[in-house]
Amino acid sequence: MNLTIGQYYPTESVIHRLDARTKILSTFIYIAAVFCARGIVGYLLSAALLILMIRLSNVPFKLMLGGLKSIIAIILFTVVLNVFFVRTGRDLFSFGIIHITTDGVKISIRLCIRLVMLILGSSVLTLVTSPISLTEGIEALLKPFKKIGVPAHEIAMMMSIALRFIPTLVDELDKIKKAQMARGADFDTGGLMAKAKSMIPLLVPLFVSAFRRADELAMAMEARCYRGDVNRTKMKKLEYGKNDYIAYSVVIGVTVSVILSGIFLGA
Repeated sequence: MNLTIGQYYPTESVIHRLDARTKILSTFIYIAAVFCARGIVGYLLSAALLILMIRLSNVPFKLMLGGLKSIIAIILFTVVLNVFFVRTGRDLFSFGIIHITTDGVKISIRLCIRLVMLILGSSVLTLVTSPISLTEGIEALLKPFKKIGVPAHEIAMMMSIALRFIPTLVDELDKIKKAQMARGADFDTGGLMAKAKSMIPLLVPLFVSAFRRADELAMAMEARCYRGDVNRTKMKKLEYGKNDYIAYSVVIGVTVSVILSGIFLGA
């Protein structure tokens, strides 16, 4: 099963050398730009920025597209729901209780584009940022909130571990499914309830495996005398460089252009 979110692709590129804080904040700004897009100009600008990020990251585009296979079912389900349940706008097709309208088609297309851009943009962040850098970046961004009692280091560690184990658990689920199929299990036939019951032989071993991995990770951290951020120093300090400011300027510039295009040009 292909899943790019949570994986790290080690290579040399301009995006890889950026500060982790720059990549995290730029991803959030890009997501805001995607959701602020209202017309074709906004979507084209968002797509252009995404293509630029992928090109500069030196990550194979096939790897990016492979990550979309895991969410095709979700995208199709969302599109179908909007096509058949949005009743505003001019009727394009009508048969009994089925009504397909112009607004339903427009909303479905917009939502599909946004989901694809959202997944690809998030994948770029994890593919070009190592887990350690991601943890340090999140911790640095949350550091100002430590004054009001927010455990910045613990939150950053939990988020990075969760992202790191997403592809691991997905691979584990795929192995369990293949092992059950080799023993004669059938996951494709039957109704909705039958398919739901057939997932039990997958979920139980997956949860057992997840708890086992969590226990092994906790024991490994204790063996290395891990004590959180108490008296903890860093070998490399995060520092902004020239390319970081350029990246911020490009992302913010595109986001502002997307918002303005939606205001002045409309949908």
